[in-house]
Amino acid sequence: MCSLREHGARSTTASIPEQRVQIMQSAVRSLRADVLVVGFGKGGKAVAAAMGRAGKRVVVVEQSDQMYGGTCPNVGCVPTKALVHRAHARRPSDPPQDWYERAIGEVHAITSLFRKGNFDAMTEDVGATVLTGHAEFVGPHTVSVDTADDRVTVEADHILINTGSTPVIPDIPGLRTSEYLVTSTDLIHRTVLPEHLAIVGGGYLGIEFASIYRQFGSRVTLFESTSRILEREDDDVAAVAEGILVDEGVNIVTGANVTEIRDGAGGATVRYMNDGREHTVAVDAVLAAAGRRPATEGLGLAAAGVRTTSRGAVEVDEYLRTSQPHIFALGDVNGGPQFTYVSLDDSRIVLDQLLGDGKRTTADRVAVPRTLFMTPPLANVGLTEREARDAGFRVKAASQPVAEIVAMPRAYVVGETRGVMKFVIDVDTDEILGAALLSVDAQELINTVALAMRHGIKAGELRDSIYTHPSSTEAFNDVIGAVVRSDDG
Repeated sequence: MCSLREHGARSTTASIPEQRVQIMQSAVRSLRADVLVVGFGKGGKAVAAAMGRAGKRVVVVEQSDQMYGGTCPNVGCVPTKALVHRAHARRPSDPPQDWYERAIGEVHAITSLFRKGNFDAMTEDVGATVLTGHAEFVGPHTVSVDTADDRVTVEADHILINTGSTPVIPDIPGLRTSEYLVTSTDLIHRTVLPEHLAIVGGGYLGIEFASIYRQFGSRVTLFESTSRILEREDDDVAAVAEGILVDEGVNIVTGANVTEIRDGAGGATVRYMNDGREHTVAVDAVLAAAGRRPATEGLGLAAAGVRTTSRGAVEVDEYLRTSQPHIFALGDVNGGPQFTYVSLDDSRIVLDQLLGDGKRTTADRVAVPRTLFMTPPLANVGLTEREARDAGFRVKAASQPVAEIVAMPRAYVVGETRGVMKFVIDVDTDEILGAALLSVDAQELINTVALAMRHGIKAGELRDSIYTHPSSTEAFNDVIGAVVRSDDG
């Protein structure tokens, strides 16, 4: 989870001063800016802050006053990871509904704090003008913003599109009209714990929510259309992850074709085909977890001459420039990896265009890690063993169950010995090609591995480094040592 500083939290007062927003909005009809940011997300706000501090006139437009700061602090990483922590802290004797309702309240307090902090930092510290309303391009340099009080026309030299992404609702009969359909955003705003939650989609989002709500006390059925969850992972790693979820009580149905959602009194019936037979299950909430798509609808991109891809993302080059060189697209909306930290790196590329020497590109990214926040978390970087072999590398794989890693007593100290650690190493060069860490602290450990990969640190050096004790990092001594002999050159 990101820090208070990361999200601009500065005050314990939760509410945004709406009167101040309205006065500011009603006082303008047209604005001239050096930089206009459409969407108050991670990448856009980072560029806006830097440009404002550089003395530029900055305008930021956000469609909702509940989204100041973007997806991560409001409906993404902060609330979901806060729920991971609170769900894991529930004891068997704690009433599920009471614990859940309290957890949701605590999470909302955090997101409100971050939201206000982001708004105050942008308006007071940076000096930017924030408009709350729907933005639509009316020309290559001009955007019209419909606020609650009026319409504001903003003309800018440079424009950043940072509108993020929206949940994909699968085209399943009855799903989109179901009273019991929820998105991840809907679910974290509900104070009533679902008794039985159906999750359609076994990707990162689906698995995270399956783990969260099962630990809160819901029954959870996860439907995945492919033959197993985590298809990108090596079979051995995926099997351990699936085993953890199953042992916790998550019902995972793979090879499932959900054919219909039918509402009834007090709940919905999920119909699905599996192994050539039709099955049904009664639930009281259906989470659509089929991924997210770039949020470009209603932006009027054609009026600006901005092209989109076949998947609906804003088309960009390696410098994140759109088909209009003065317009950039950052974060999920440009079709890249949907991670907050990638959006932050997008901001570095754009700032290098606006204030630097313009050399930084998306091609500079090497060994970008990712984490699935089940419990314990699964973090990855680089190639899997299968991918490395398919690419022609001569590979040695180092893999150990966490419970058997002698040099990792921290796992026993904190009572979380489930999981596995795996490294994929090039036989010829001793370079780390990839790693999959399913363990306590994996979301932190993977950053060390990624840094080593970026700087060409060999597996033997990572194996023989000195780490604090007891820590999770010292597991590298044992795991890599399983295949890299101490006398390797």
